[in-house]
Amino acid sequence: MRRIPTTNWAASFSYGFRDCLYPSSMDAVCEIVARSPKIKAVGSGHSFNAIADGEVALSLTELPINPVIEGDGTQVSIGAHCTYGELALFLHRHHLAVHNLASLPHISIAGAIATATHGSGNGNGNLATAVSGLEIVSGDGRLVNVARGDADFPGMVVHLGALGVVTRVTLDVQPEFQVAQCVYEGLTWDKLLANLDEIMAAGYSVSVFTQWGQQAGSIWVKRTASANEWPAAIYGAARAMVKRHPISGLDAQNSTEQLGQYGRWSDRLPHFKMGFTPSSGEEIQSEFHLPREYGVAAIDALLSIRERFAHLVQAAEFRTVAADELWLSPQYHRDTLSIHFTWIRDQEAVNAAVEHIEQTLSRFMALPHWGKVFTRRHIGAKYEKLPEFVRLRDRMDPERTFSNLWLEDAILGSSGN
Repeated sequence: MRRIPTTNWAASFSYGFRDCLYPSSMDAVCEIVARSPKIKAVGSGHSFNAIADGEVALSLTELPINPVIEGDGTQVSIGAHCTYGELALFLHRHHLAVHNLASLPHISIAGAIATATHGSGNGNGNLATAVSGLEIVSGDGRLVNVARGDADFPGMVVHLGALGVVTRVTLDVQPEFQVAQCVYEGLTWDKLLANLDEIMAAGYSVSVFTQWGQQAGSIWVKRTASANEWPAAIYGAARAMVKRHPISGLDAQNSTEQLGQYGRWSDRLPHFKMGFTPSSGEEIQSEFHLPREYGVAAIDALLSIRERFAHLVQAAEFRTVAADELWLSPQYHRDTLSIHFTWIRDQEAVNAAVEHIEQTLSRFMALPHWGKVFTRRHIGAKYEKLPEFVRLRDRMDPERTFSNLWLEDAILGSSGN
């Protein structure tokens, strides 16, 4: 049944769409875009702000994903509306993998790369860094193909929905690999702050979960099969002997397998199982990325104001992401520490807490996740490549077919505040 999207996945943001179109062919996609004064592509609905909002929505779910292995097994081309979970199932049949996954495997590829969504790992770039080619419908309905090495490519991958409708992506792939994870509990703030770099380097992918309480929380270490034996403790945090959920006290049934049991990369790198379809959650999300060298000072600064936000936190997470060359990526030319917040669903209180956090992190060159809640305006001005991106947008979409008030205010304004 065709429907008009009304809210995001968590029902924390309400869209203003009055219609949703479901083309079943590429010709129809191009024709719809060419005749539409305003249109926004919609994916899996995992953004928490108005980045994808608009008057008319365009869903690609009636198009086939048509996955194809290319480049002698080094790349896969696939419909951009495909989820990472669907992609992983296809790649498994060919004994292949992508380099990393986000916490949830249920998000669409197009939406994830447009907002520089990421997993964790000192050596792992965000999910957009795996992109080697794009097929995109521009504002006049033309089909544009761009590949790594083309002049516009670094500006088109993390595009925030402002350049066109991405219909197909080509991703780098590698041989399938095994991953296991263990959770280490009882990490103190002193140990975290004294050993942050070493903790975040403890595995292929590492997350530290916290609720900003008296203890820092737990370390989630994901290692490949070539790694050493699991230690009994990491900087005073003891290895858990039972399975855990990222939010303390919740049932761990839908969490990916732990306790050092090796399995397929796609069954361990996310925090949640692919077979588990998330329902609308009572949550709001924010995240801030800052240069890794400022990580200890930034966490310490947030500890000094935690009374202003800790009571609203369901879970928070520290992750690392490697630097890249993508113009509007928060990791552009900088390795980052990412500080994520999963909030209770109280928008007014969360907005006030986020303002305090933004003010505290401003001296550490923090940038928000494009698809989550932040309050500062004209964030795009903090990106050195914004002028080039604006010129690219003017060529791709001179009539502002894909724009909305949020994009103009948050990204393309001239103020640096």
